[in-house]
Amino acid sequence: MRVNPASISSILTLRYNPIKKSQILPRVWQDFREKHSANQIGYVEETLQNTIKKHIRKTRAKKVSIALSGGIDSTLVLLMLKKAVPDISVEAISVKFSDSFDESTTARKIAERLGAEHNTLYLENYLEELPKAISIIKEPFWDLHWYYLAKKSKTISNVLLSGDGGDELFGGYTFRYEKFLSSVEPNFTSLDKAKLYLMCHERDWVPDQEKLFGHKIKFSWDNIYDRIKEYFDNPLSSLSQVFLADFNGKLLYNWIPLYSKIHKYFGIDSLSPILSKEMIYFAIHLENKLKYDNKSNLGKILLRKILSKYGISSLILDEKRGFSVNTLKLWKSHGFHLCDYYLSKARIIEEGLINQEWTKKYISKRYDLDIRYVNKFFGLLALEIWFRLFVTKEMNPNAKLS
Repeated sequence: MRVNPASISSILTLRYNPIKKSQILPRVWQDFREKHSANQIGYVEETLQNTIKKHIRKTRAKKVSIALSGGIDSTLVLLMLKKAVPDISVEAISVKFSDSFDESTTARKIAERLGAEHNTLYLENYLEELPKAISIIKEPFWDLHWYYLAKKSKTISNVLLSGDGGDELFGGYTFRYEKFLSSVEPNFTSLDKAKLYLMCHERDWVPDQEKLFGHKIKFSWDNIYDRIKEYFDNPLSSLSQVFLADFNGKLLYNWIPLYSKIHKYFGIDSLSPILSKEMIYFAIHLENKLKYDNKSNLGKILLRKILSKYGISSLILDEKRGFSVNTLKLWKSHGFHLCDYYLSKARIIEEGLINQEWTKKYISKRYDLDIRYVNKFFGLLALEIWFRLFVTKEMNPNAKLS
């Protein structure tokens, strides 16, 4: 497999690879012009239920699994599933990471309320099967909890539902919106806004990002800005511009292509009802006031109204988490030792992709690292595993990182 420096630069800076072809069409700014529509709640319910009915009818499934985090999106999909196909058997799967916030307790209560069985998938070492996961997706990503979830789902049913897409389409990234809107100025250029947008994604890169790469990767912040600033060069409101950038970023190029490869490997027929063509068209034109309330810093306003209608909203987690591992604790329990071992004689350093001085400087800090650098080391670990799997071909995909 050929090493593409531009792809590596993007993955380690943006956490997605925009060079790949997306399964969903990118959108232009005109697609995000707000339109008032009547009976939004009824439309969302009807569209979700029709999408689910059609898929279940096509697969002829008698039993399905659903990824249930305890958040708004997956709860809404479970609710609509039970309304669309009341008699179908449903098993919900939640992920519990070692030394991380436990969402499974909330998810279990939601599953019980909506008449679904509940399974908790416990992951002690989140990185253990990283070589296998990377061998499936064929790209150097480390945040692959979906591999474990799909593997568990296959033991239940060939059909897996999820609430994916809710954050990007209905305003779930409130912490970013708040930061962006509180900092943007009326006289900002598209370049200014692109830089600010990246500041709102600061966990994806490190302050000395340009020193991370070796001589074979010609890293340039200008190249990164050029990929983003087009989303801010239009007459949309600042919030709509952020929605446009989010849609054309991680939504298209991160988890959708990665999850698709994982589903194909396990032979899973997946469905994300929120990402149907009809729902995407509706959501990108939805009025911003039904997505995000700047005063209360509350997102997914319309989806919350639906859950409130059915008396479910009180069960939902207040803070967005969505199967999130505590990376600092993972670093202390397994991450540091794995990175120290694999990066001490790293092929990606020998190849000139990554700067050895950078890795030495920060790996020496051991457990006294900012979370941004911890995340970056996990990214380097994934790149090293990918390189050994596909370039030098010295690693067995079934090797365990323990």
